[in-house]
Amino acid sequence: MIKILKSRTLIFILAAAVIAATGLTAFAEEKAHERRIRLSAELVRDMAAQDDAASMADVIKSGKGVAIFPAVTKAGLMIGGQVGEGLVLLRNPNGTWTGPAFMGLSGASIGIQIGAQSVGLVLVITNEEGLRAFTGGNSFKLGADVAIAAGPVGRDTSAATDSRAKASIYSYSMSKGLFAGMTFEGSVLNQNRDANRAYWGRDMSAQAALKKPANDKRIKELVNSLNALVKKAPK
Repeated sequence: MIKILKSRTLIFILAAAVIAATGLTAFAEEKAHERRIRLSAELVRDMAAQDDAASMADVIKSGKGVAIFPAVTKAGLMIGGQVGEGLVLLRNPNGTWTGPAFMGLSGASIGIQIGAQSVGLVLVITNEEGLRAFTGGNSFKLGADVAIAAGPVGRDTSAATDSRAKASIYSYSMSKGLFAGMTFEGSVLNQNRDANRAYWGRDMSAQAALKKPANDKRIKELVNSLNALVKKAPK
């Protein structure tokens, strides 16, 4: 009987240890919004490593902020669509950043398209109209509520200067390690209130979140990556 009790006690202790270890592992797992920040920082670094990153850096340096979607999935058969999760940071004139506010992207398109593709997407907010789109409500549609155009790369920066006032948002997308020209017109951006709550610890609208200084250690990696990219802008 004593041996049986000892065996049961040992089994109970082992089981408790396994449960405790599992709980600690689950607790230590990366949170969804933290993963989104990390992947966004990786995307920015990948874009900064491109030979023609100076044009993008110049647009960000003179812009109002960025929306980063590290993995937008585009897929479909005849009727396709795209979906992704990202975040927004605003850039002050003195070079500091505010935010983040978390957002989602979704949309549909019709045409000859087969298969799936994942792209990294950075939207650069170029003027006050674009700024109002990100801070003025729960959702808006690219191309309808706010003008969007493919961001200039290479030597196109000077040629695109005149159109910057017309395009409130410039888009830069990357696929398989290279800049990719893709249209995201018709896509809808909406606030991700659950992610905002998870990051800020309370209910927070995009407008309120984007007034907060981006100085938390959780966002530091992304801010540093953006600042490193901006340094590549022509003097």
